[in-house]
Amino acid sequence: MKLKKVLALVLALAMVLALAACGGDDKKPDGDQPSNGSQTGEPSTPSEPSEPSGSGADVSSLNVGVFYYNYSDVYISTVRAELDKQLDSLGVKYTDYDGNTTQSTQMDQVNTAITNGANLLIVNIVENSSPDAAQNVINAAKEKDIPVIFFNRDFDKSAINSYEKCAFVGTDPAEAGHMQGKMIADYLLANYEATDLNGDGAISYVMFKGQEGNVEAEYRTQFSVEDANTQLTGAGKKELTYYAGDSAATKYLVDPNGAWSSAAATNYMDTVLAEYSEGNNNMVELVICNNDDMAMGAISSLQTAGYNNGSGKTIPVFGVDAVQNAKDAIAAGSMTGTVAQDAVGMASSIVKLLNNFVADGNLMSNTDGMVVDGDSAKIRVPYAAYLG
Repeated sequence: MKLKKVLALVLALAMVLALAACGGDDKKPDGDQPSNGSQTGEPSTPSEPSEPSGSGADVSSLNVGVFYYNYSDVYISTVRAELDKQLDSLGVKYTDYDGNTTQSTQMDQVNTAITNGANLLIVNIVENSSPDAAQNVINAAKEKDIPVIFFNRDFDKSAINSYEKCAFVGTDPAEAGHMQGKMIADYLLANYEATDLNGDGAISYVMFKGQEGNVEAEYRTQFSVEDANTQLTGAGKKELTYYAGDSAATKYLVDPNGAWSSAAATNYMDTVLAEYSEGNNNMVELVICNNDDMAMGAISSLQTAGYNNGSGKTIPVFGVDAVQNAKDAIAAGSMTGTVAQDAVGMASSIVKLLNNFVADGNLMSNTDGMVVDGDSAKIRVPYAAYLG
C-alpha cells in the first residue's frame, strides 16, 4: 500500500514539472520585441529582422523619434522604408512622424515625442531656408540632453555647431546640379538637331523648382543651367533659352506648396503646352526638374500632348533622385536621365551615428571612412549620374 502511495506521488510530481516546463515556452520577457510605431504612437508590427547594419551596440535603452518633412515625397518615402528596416533589424524602439510640409506641426511633434520619453531624435526638417527651425529643435533637445541627427534637408552649419550632440547626414547640395548640367550638355551635344525642333539654333527649356529657399532646390536650379551653358558654349553652341523669354520674372516654375510634387509639374506643363507648341513654332525642347516626382508630372503632361510615348518625338526630361518610377521611365525611353540620391546610404549613415552614440556618447565616432565637412558635423552621401 505504501508503495502505491509513493508511486502516485512521483507521478503527480512529474506531471506538475511537465506542465511548468510547457508553460514557460510561451512567455517572453518584457522588451523582447521593439515597440515600433507610426505618427499616432501606436505600435506597428516590426519587419523580419535582417543582419544589423550597426556596430552591435546595445540599443535597448533607445526610444527614437523620427520626423519626416512629408511622407508623400517619393524620395523621402524610400529613405523612410530603408531606415525603418534598419531600425527594426537592430531592435530599436522608434516612432515615425509626418510633418506634412508644416514646420509648426513638426515642432509640436518633436515636443510631444520628448514629453513622451524620446531620448534620440532623427529629423528631416521641414523649413530649411534658414537655420531657425533646426535651431528650435536643437534647443528643445539640448534642454533635455537628447542627441539629434538631422538628415536630407541641409541648412546653415551654425545650428549644427551650437550643440555637441548634433549632426547632419545629407548630400553636397551643389553636386546634383553640377551632375545634371553635365548630363544635359552631353545629351544635347550628341542630339542637338533632333532636340532643336524649330531649328533656331538654340534649345528652349522649362525648369521646375521644388521649393523657394531650399538650398538643394537653389543649387540644382542654378548649376544645371550654368554648367550646361558652359559646356554648350565651349562647343560653339548657344546657351539654353528660357521658354518664356528673358522678360520672365524668374527662370523657373516653383511648386507653390513647396512639396516638389508631380501634380504641380503636370499643372504647369499643361498650361505651358497650351501656348508653347510645335504648331506655334515655340515648343519647349528640354525639361529640367529638381526631383524625379516633378519630372514624372511633366512627362505625364507631355504624353497627353503626344510626346514621350515610346514612339514619335520625345522631349528630353531630366530629374534628380533615381527613384524606381524614374528608372522605369528611363528604361521605357520617356525620360532621359536623373541623378541618383542614395536612400540606402543615407539610412545606413544615420544608423551608424545612432550606434556611435550608444557605444560611446559621440555621434561622430568612427566616421573616418565617410565624407565629413571640415568645419561642422555634416556627413555627405555622394550622388551618382543615372542614365539607365
